[in-house]
Amino acid sequence: MKKKKKYLNIILLSAALIVVAGFFYFYNTNEDRKLKNEIGQMIMIGFRGVEAKPGSYITKVLREVKVGGVILFDYDVPSKSYNRNIVDPEQVKNLISSLKVYSSEPLLVAVDAEGGKVNRLKERYGFLPILSPKEMGEEGNTAITTQEAGKLAFELKTLGFNMNMAPVVDVDVNPDNPVIGALGRSFSADPQQVFLDASAFIEAHKKESIITVAKHFPGHGSSQDDSHLGMVDVTETYKKEELIPYQKLQQAGLLQTVMTAHIINRNIDENYPATLSPKFLQDILREGIGFKGVIISDDMQMGAITSNYGFEEAIILAVNAGCDILIVSNNGSTGYDEDMPYKVRDVIYNAVKNGKIYRERIVESYNRINLLKSNLD
Repeated sequence: MKKKKKYLNIILLSAALIVVAGFFYFYNTNEDRKLKNEIGQMIMIGFRGVEAKPGSYITKVLREVKVGGVILFDYDVPSKSYNRNIVDPEQVKNLISSLKVYSSEPLLVAVDAEGGKVNRLKERYGFLPILSPKEMGEEGNTAITTQEAGKLAFELKTLGFNMNMAPVVDVDVNPDNPVIGALGRSFSADPQQVFLDASAFIEAHKKESIITVAKHFPGHGSSQDDSHLGMVDVTETYKKEELIPYQKLQQAGLLQTVMTAHIINRNIDENYPATLSPKFLQDILREGIGFKGVIISDDMQMGAITSNYGFEEAIILAVNAGCDILIVSNNGSTGYDEDMPYKVRDVIYNAVKNGKIYRERIVESYNRINLLKSNLD
């Protein structure tokens, strides 16, 4: 009897250990899946294709990575060809509709539609002509901005977009700036006028339920170089007035999301550009200005980042600095890589597992993104 009882206890203990091991296995598996899904929401990707259908690359990424957003382009930089995602209004409308169907989570569908030279929805494709921000702001009142932004927002809504990577709230400190002033992307050299026009632009988009993205924090208007090509140092040119539009938009309750700039100001942070700097994103934007919403990085594949930081290093730095959504356009001079969404997710996932990114950082971003998406139509 004692032997039988001993064997029975061993069997019961083994069974209990198996149950416990199974519990921990399924718990960890579910936790890993949850973590990866939350990280996926922090990624906004660019891709090639004018349609989304079963078995296509983008539908696979939506299913497997569960990316939080996509950004559409008309021009494919690596191949130097057009018709990347945008051909004409009917095609774009069908593409966006399909993307939303194949995404199991609410999907941010974004485009750069500032007006003027920076507008992926060009008149020659059949879209509405929209004045540049400079032209909108030239009259010194907001009437033209309200009119133009209203037309643009209605078109975006009709096509199915829910996010516009605009307005540019950079102050036109340097009119010869190759990436802002020279392209007519700034409303004005007066920060108060920038605030007023940006407010009108945002209000027009809010009426159509289009999320706006104020850019490029903390201000790209004084730069003398293009951050698409390499690091931009504004240490000697930056003016404190460049923060005024952000401060006033926040006070007015109009600052929905903010895009970071790949610019370095060594008076603020000796080592890192704003996108990778807690001093800019936490100390100034969060604490100083009081912004509580979603921070979006400018494209992580721009020259300012890729030429100065390793792939993994830059992603980890950006997340730890406070970026909630990372744009990975897959549309730069470094080429096109279909594994990119997976690589970005895995870098963040492994960094969490290795203690290089706190789990709480992912939760913070995930909650902000969910709150932003809660108002999507």
